[in-house]
Amino acid sequence: MLRVCGAACVVLIASLVAPALFALPPGARDRVLRVVFRGVLRAFGVRLVVHGRLDTAGRGALVVNNHISWLDIVGINAVRPMRALAKREIACWPVLGGLVSRAGSVYLDRERLSTLPATVTQLAEVLRGGSLVSVTPEGTTWCGAASGRFRPATFQAAIDGGVPVRPVALRYRLADGRETTQPAFIGPESLIESLRRVVRLRGLVLEVFVCPEIAPGRAADRRELAALAESAVHAALGVSALRARVSAPRVRVSAPRVRASAPRDAGTRAGSADTRG
Repeated sequence: MLRVCGAACVVLIASLVAPALFALPPGARDRVLRVVFRGVLRAFGVRLVVHGRLDTAGRGALVVNNHISWLDIVGINAVRPMRALAKREIACWPVLGGLVSRAGSVYLDRERLSTLPATVTQLAEVLRGGSLVSVTPEGTTWCGAASGRFRPATFQAAIDGGVPVRPVALRYRLADGRETTQPAFIGPESLIESLRRVVRLRGLVLEVFVCPEIAPGRAADRRELAALAESAVHAALGVSALRARVSAPRVRVSAPRVRASAPRDAGTRAGSADTRG
């Protein structure tokens, strides 16, 4: 309860000072936002450990990371505040929704993927304007013991915008060094249920590995660019190709027509958006 109250206080204070943030110079605004996001992590009992520097020398960049938890976006912004490509539902989330919206997020409607090309165009314009934008190209959360493919659609925005891609790898572990899947937000679980599980954890550590940037023009197309970014994240985490490709077996049923569903993999989330482009 103390952790929940602490996080609520941080968000309340941030909401009160948010209107004044727009009057600050960009550098000062980023420093304030960084303090806010670090405050949210601390309130939930999460220690942040960063390997490398997320510095793009004032240029726009597409920042891509593996996706495990709702804590991911808090951790990324605690390292470097930036805009995000987020699913539309996040705008309505408690704790995070207001902060993410005020940070200038670009929202994707996963129920209407026909709007994806327009979203990619908007994203490219934001990148050309010099902004950092955080994207989770797996399209859904995974448990951390496995990961999904980086879908290439949003990488087109980096190509169109002429900006680099900066892969970032995330890992959750306990204070004794053991990797944990407890912060994962997967399956039919609600945000409240996930929040409750996180606040009960002791000694949770979020490790952020900043990988070398992938310069514009290095990849022939968006699919190659996605593969390069995915490989960089897996290398930073020490994830083998076999582990990274864990997926649920498919079950086929012949006539008469009967709908059969495959066992849900522990690393996938129901209702994910396919943004392969």
